[in-house]
Amino acid sequence: MEIRFVLNGRDTLVETSPDRKVTDLLREDLGLTGVKEGCGAGECGACTILVDGESRLSCLMLAAQIEGRHVTTIEGLAQGEDLHPVQEAFVEHGAVQCGFCTPGMVLSAVHLIENLSGPTREEIREGLSGNLCRCTGYTMIVDAVEAAAAKMRGEGSS
Repeated sequence: MEIRFVLNGRDTLVETSPDRKVTDLLREDLGLTGVKEGCGAGECGACTILVDGESRLSCLMLAAQIEGRHVTTIEGLAQGEDLHPVQEAFVEHGAVQCGFCTPGMVLSAVHLIENLSGPTREEIREGLSGNLCRCTGYTMIVDAVEAAAAKMRGEGSS
């Protein structure tokens, strides 16, 4: 089956099985290795992508479900060498540990901030609750998301 969709801002056409997992399509067929498969059961959030601006678990989606949609992976956030404010904040606040959960965490944070421009720390924790990190106590991640939200509101650089 041919599937047409917009991937990271580019029109994309792929030939694939309609029941292929989106995680496998993105990683194996299209080489976008920022999408991770941690559990394959929708429990860890490592495979998070944005589909039409909404946070989705790609391990639970079939290729046919992205037909005609706009898909954003971590590879599509930066504008050339300019990181997205959430990516910058993760670096600035040391919210990157081993990096396995980071792409999914960043995309979930982008979705959260785009839907709630001034999230409280509790709302950030709730918004990221579907993303598991084994390396940290989440404090630096929450700090980073809080700072990114402020920056995106025009309230400063960190």
